[in-house]
Amino acid sequence: MANRLTGVVVLVVACAAAFSFTAAAQSRPTGARVSSFYDLKTSYLDGKPADLGVFRGKVALVVNVASKCGFTPQYEGLEKMNRELAPKGFAVLGFPSNDFGQQEPGTPQEIAQFCKLTYDVTFPMFSKVVTAAGPEQSPIYSFLGRSGHLPAWNFSKYVIGKDGRILAFFPSEVTPESPELRGAIAKALAAN
Repeated sequence: MANRLTGVVVLVVACAAAFSFTAAAQSRPTGARVSSFYDLKTSYLDGKPADLGVFRGKVALVVNVASKCGFTPQYEGLEKMNRELAPKGFAVLGFPSNDFGQQEPGTPQEIAQFCKLTYDVTFPMFSKVVTAAGPEQSPIYSFLGRSGHLPAWNFSKYVIGKDGRILAFFPSEVTPESPELRGAIAKALAAN
């Protein structure tokens, strides 16, 4: 009887502790401790865990990508930019999204195959995300939304500084070759 009573007491204490922890976690604002893009964690397109901290100290261009969009040919310019600037501490980071016109309906395998075979994409691709504000929004885009900008369509671009701060936002129409995007990246690369 004493063992059973001890077991019940341990169970009650454990449940109370778990409830207390859960309530505290839920009361914390989403992303409250995230002060840098590079503090975030997600997963790669193949499902393996991805710590964005591996890009700390680099300039990143974050792009919400889609395989069946009028802007999809921008993959070519993004890959060219990635290859050209990677030695200088730069990375393009692709986040597939099916938010706009359902233009990224594929499985992770289909997305990876399309990107490799069509555009020879070598820059990191991550799991499909929801960019739009709401309960399903990815923590990645919740953080990026702090800039005052969320994508209005596929291939919107954020320039992220070496410290993980959002430095600039460019809408879909701004191509990888555009002087304003190239200028923002060059300025970020030149910064300490």
